[in-house]
Amino acid sequence: MFKVKNALYAISPLVLLALWTAVTASDAVPAILLPSPAAVAAAFAALLQSGDLAAHVLASGGRALTGFALAGVSGVALGLWFSRAPRAEQGAHVLLECLRVTPPLAMIPLLILWLGIGEAPKIAIVFLSGFFPIYLNTLTAFRSVDPRLLEVGASLDFSREETFRLIMLPAAMPDILTGLRLGFGYSWRALVGAELIAASSGLGYLINESGEYLKTDCVFAGIITIAVLGIAADWALSHLLGLLTPSDRRPRPMPTPMLTPLDGAPH
Repeated sequence: MFKVKNALYAISPLVLLALWTAVTASDAVPAILLPSPAAVAAAFAALLQSGDLAAHVLASGGRALTGFALAGVSGVALGLWFSRAPRAEQGAHVLLECLRVTPPLAMIPLLILWLGIGEAPKIAIVFLSGFFPIYLNTLTAFRSVDPRLLEVGASLDFSREETFRLIMLPAAMPDILTGLRLGFGYSWRALVGAELIAASSGLGYLINESGEYLKTDCVFAGIITIAVLGIAADWALSHLLGLLTPSDRRPRPMPTPMLTPLDGAPH
């Protein structure tokens, strides 16, 4: 049963690969627009052998992890604080909403002026994209703790610290972990977009440079690498976060995002 379940995940990639091979073999589409799977595989092998692909992956990965870590720490901390200080949340609400609905890529010119042309603007894009899903999920999670659980804590004479540690945090953890997964997805996609515009390394830069020189096979190799790494990273993150939560409190399935990849936060 386990093997059959895993085999089902391969159906759509295999169907897509078969259609791709059939279309390119028929010469219905010029190779400059749609290279064959064999050509893309050869380009991938060449990039891997030269070391260029590894260098770009390391550059993108370092930016993504740094920005996501900053977004995770600050998003959870601010969500927790505002859940316990509603007046502070009201005072910052308008500013946070303005930042939330502004696409991070629209701020690239300002970020370059303020932070220079190094790594800081790209890490800032990752941070802005991942922060709001984490912050909003954390804020909602703590505010949605069942009041009956708090009443039980009060009847047991729990201190404020015990109430938070034994009741609020376990109850909020599934939604917080879901926010972290959503935040990582937005961060990864926004980073690649930022590298298309303002970078000299990274997978987004590789795709942009290859497109300028009409190396469509390298463009496809870069896109496939982004997808595979994103899926692998999300799988690893979900399993790592799952270790932090008992099996009966695992994160609920993530909702389907209704935003474009670079909007930076869910509605």
